[in-house]
Amino acid sequence: MRVIIENLRDFHIVKKFEKERGFEEDNILHKCLLLGEEIGELFKAIRKRENLKIDTNSKVGDISEELADIMMYLCAIANRYNIDLERAFRDKEQRNQKRTWQ
Repeated sequence: MRVIIENLRDFHIVKKFEKERGFEEDNILHKCLLLGEEIGELFKAIRKRENLKIDTNSKVGDISEELADIMMYLCAIANRYNIDLERAFRDKEQRNQKRTWQ
């Protein structure tokens, strides 16, 4: 199945994926822990890409795969709290535009 995602609002499809794959009952803590693991995998992928020391026995995906995994877990957590990530992103950016950055 080819999925077309045109904006952040389209990531509600993650809810469908979770149901199809049997993950819709995972609790928030479990999703947060999985998100943390994926962030660690992203860091490993970046270390590998930057030719920094890395455990050669560990499985390391590429950066784009790890970012996609992170996005999936982020969407899953947002779905459980009924948060519209696009709206949250836009609202936060409006607040950020009013801040002073040093």
